[in-house]
Amino acid sequence: MKTMNLFLALALGAFGCNLSAQTADYPNKPVRVVVGFAPGGAADIVARLMSDEFGKALGQPVVIENKPGAGSSIAAEQVAKARPDGYTLLIASPSSISVNPALNPKLGYTPGDLIAVTKMTTSPLVLAVNPATGIRSVGDLIAAAKKDPGKLNYSTSGNGSAPHLGTALFVLLTGVQMNHIPYKGGAPAIQSVMAGETQLTFGTSPSVLPQVKGGRVLAIAVSTRERSQLVPELPGMKEAGLPDYNFEFWYGMFAPAGTPPAIVKKIYDATVTAMQQPSVKAALARDGTEVSLSASPEQFKTFLVEDGKFWVDLVKNGNVKID
Repeated sequence: MKTMNLFLALALGAFGCNLSAQTADYPNKPVRVVVGFAPGGAADIVARLMSDEFGKALGQPVVIENKPGAGSSIAAEQVAKARPDGYTLLIASPSSISVNPALNPKLGYTPGDLIAVTKMTTSPLVLAVNPATGIRSVGDLIAAAKKDPGKLNYSTSGNGSAPHLGTALFVLLTGVQMNHIPYKGGAPAIQSVMAGETQLTFGTSPSVLPQVKGGRVLAIAVSTRERSQLVPELPGMKEAGLPDYNFEFWYGMFAPAGTPPAIVKKIYDATVTAMQQPSVKAALARDGTEVSLSASPEQFKTFLVEDGKFWVDLVKNGNVKID
């Protein structure tokens, strides 16, 4: 028995030493950041804008991998099941962390399978329409939707995405009927509005604003109650006639559960360093996105508990379902 106990102690000691060595040596190879939406959408843009500086801060190349589908659940599950060594990370929105688990209890992961590292950005949605609709204001949209219930189609970046939830809140407060057409990312969603396949979207700012500037879609409001300094030319919902409507969303960095705290700290520090670079802040601001960092991984975890209540309540009260 003493021999067995000695063997176990030596094995555990060797494992601990090996883990400590891996932690001290991290990172010694490229780091992969998984994004749950198609290229060209807001999450993809945030990831690619910060990836170079993130890599510099880590001292290793960073590879962005797009895994769209199932409202970003495919990407979240992949990272949740990855080896917890800091080499596979996730940039996620409330879709992966709060909304999809509330919509589908049969997911292959739970929010507890991911470690919250830090919030990265926050931004409003932009309500945009196809110019051919003749809709020029929120009031026009409500009138058109009530005149022909079910005639208008709205696009989103997937079931449970921020655009889906933003529209669900709009429907809940106005009582209109519109059809949900989900896509695998913000870019194809806004392209459908441009093509006239759908008539409107509550899109993410990085997906929508370039098309607005190009005259291919018409922006009529932002999703926050007041005007946003990020998109000052557009009215907020209070000014547009819906004072009870207020909606904004975030993106954050996550790692697989079980990732050693020392590695989580290195990822946190590198993310903060990257996001604080003036070039990154300026590029994101041009796309209507504001850098918003957590004070620590613990603070982000606490934030997610309260934030999750809003999203789960919206799923329930807005009668949001997987189409």
